[in-house]
Amino acid sequence: MMKHKRVTLFCGHYGSGKTNIALNYAYALRSRYPKVAVADLDIVNPYFRAKDSMAELADRDIRLICSAYAGGNLDIPALPQDMYAITDDRDMLSVVDVGGDDRGALVLGRLAPALRDENDYDMWLVINRYRPLTRTVADCLEVKAEIEAAGGMPFTGVINNSNLGRETEPGHVLDSMAYAEAVAAKTGLPLVMTSVKADLVPALANQIENLFALSLQKTY
Repeated sequence: MMKHKRVTLFCGHYGSGKTNIALNYAYALRSRYPKVAVADLDIVNPYFRAKDSMAELADRDIRLICSAYAGGNLDIPALPQDMYAITDDRDMLSVVDVGGDDRGALVLGRLAPALRDENDYDMWLVINRYRPLTRTVADCLEVKAEIEAAGGMPFTGVINNSNLGRETEPGHVLDSMAYAEAVAAKTGLPLVMTSVKADLVPALANQIENLFALSLQKTY
């Protein structure tokens, strides 16, 4: 696994796949470290929530920080009461799923001063060439600027999560690499990883660097 910081934040446009990546990243961390948390700070999109994987997180002894209303019949934009554990507990590795676009990133304003003060975080821009509003480099640059302005924190890397869901084939991922590399070049940020379904890794392992295998989030 790549070198990591104590806090890793995943941000991106709606439907970029950041929740699934955040969960898988937390699973990978937990295989090496005893104290890991996943924080769902997405107060905008109620459809893809870390709380949906509560059982899997509990099985791995990963702490879940999320709104008490997340995933329930009353899904309102409320922040988790224990969200400040992300910054206050420096013995804990925190993986943070930030809400989509600038509206979701406003939550970061509450944590940004402490995160900048500690200076042990990564904030990664998750991009997907096959989503309608992030199909071009210019689209991604616009999303990046909006999130940074709203959250008060700069990105430190880019994650290529270009996919078509369960219909994704190796060619789709390969075709997205020039796009992802162009986004990284234009932003001046490293292309940290390309995330793909685990069953695609054998076909891509010798063609793409820094692959990150994903198990898809279960839904109930």
